[in-house]
Amino acid sequence: MDYETSHHGGPAAESPAEAAADGPTATAASGDAVESAFCGSLRSKKFFMLDGLATEASQYLDASNHCWCRETQQVVGPDGSRVNPARCVPGRSCYSSSLEG
Repeated sequence: MDYETSHHGGPAAESPAEAAADGPTATAASGDAVESAFCGSLRSKKFFMLDGLATEASQYLDASNHCWCRETQQVVGPDGSRVNPARCVPGRSCYSSSLEG
């Protein structure tokens, strides 16, 4: 007998691992992947100070405006174009969501 059945009388709930699998990495109802505002490979010095996902460009950029791609470790992405929050968005060929596992 599992915890939910024995203590609550209802059907068993998902395990924490199953619940986590259905979290932000789940696909949208239409079958499309959930997209973040910026590519998951976009990096900057300010990125490492964030407590959550960046939702605006100013959360990446400091006075230097320097950022880089985690995949290439350069200021250009895998597609050969320059990296910055305005360009590293859904629709770019090398974009990958920050919400993907």
